Amino acid sequence: MQTEDEIIKAIAKGSEQAFTTFYELYAKKVFNTALSYTKNTEEAQDITQDVFVKIYRKATTFKGKSSVNTWVYRIVINTSLNYLDKKSRKADSGTEIKNDDVINFNHPGVILENKENAATLYRVIDCLIENQKTAFILSYIEELPRQEVADIMETSVKAVESLLQRAKANMRKELENLYPNRRK
Repeated sequence: MQTEDEIIKAIAKGSEQAFTTFYELYAKKVFNTALSYTKNTEEAQDITQDVFVKIYRKATTFKGKSSVNTWVYRIVINTSLNYLDKKSRKADSGTEIKNDDVINFNHPGVILENKENAATLYRVIDCLIENQKTAFILSYIEELPRQEVADIMETSVKAVESLLQRAKANMRKELENLYPNRRK
């Protein structure tokens, strides 16, 4: 079996079979990460498609300075954030109505009994600034090790821990605003 680095090299040489293999390895990760940002299945599918087009086009630029996994996560995060930024600009210009309703949001990793809690969690995650949101999603939704999160975000583990602490504090404040009578 080929390593991921070998598969990327084969994609760079135009191998459709390598690209199919790579897609099968990463499609679920890419989709779930995009879904964590968009909370919309169709938008996550669009982002997933965009990500794999970028991977195919950029395979020749992969130098192996980071793991393939790290490289893919960078692409999906940047693509997701750019997508949300464009969507926000369209909403601000009145071209598109912004959908802030996450009640019907279904993430594949969420158990049925936890759907309501997940909707609240994602609503609160959306209140975070980009780097806190990314650190939180990669650490707690994608369950990546802190070192890998640091590599993806091109920062230190200590910086990731700091982002997570601030994210948790900000989320706690937001939850207190949503549920003022539940304070301990």
